[in-house]
Amino acid sequence: MAEDLTIIKGTKEEQYRELIPQIKGLLEGETDLIANLANIASALKEQFGWLWVGFYLVRKDELVLGPFQGPVACTRIKKGRGVCGIAWEKAATMIVADVKKFPGHIACSSLSRSEIVVPLINKGEVFGVLDADSAELDAYDQTDKRFLEEIVSFINM
Repeated sequence: MAEDLTIIKGTKEEQYRELIPQIKGLLEGETDLIANLANIASALKEQFGWLWVGFYLVRKDELVLGPFQGPVACTRIKKGRGVCGIAWEKAATMIVADVKKFPGHIACSSLSRSEIVVPLINKGEVFGVLDADSAELDAYDQTDKRFLEEIVSFINM
């Protein structure tokens, strides 16, 4: 297991390409889901400086707050509500350039301006979501989608 994180400069793609092996190192040999989610959230927050990054886990009929980095967050989200609930319902990554223009957006922080939510899928079932919020408009794109989907594929239930 890696114990240090090296912050990388460069393009977004270069940052992800250098960060991914470090995340793999953090997960290597660790089987505890919560520990792994906590380290992934921390690595992403440290590297990219996003406002908020963390996980929600499916518990019965709602998403429940899991490990995160950033300001306090909403604790429970119903399926189909907000960006996280819709990503869960559709089992698809959602990118929102301006959360104020997203119908039904759940404002956990008034500082959030854009968001990406990536579902965690195991054996065809969504068991959680990775949620990242930025204080900047239009902060997330297809590069983030591609690499964040790769990162969540390392997470084992």
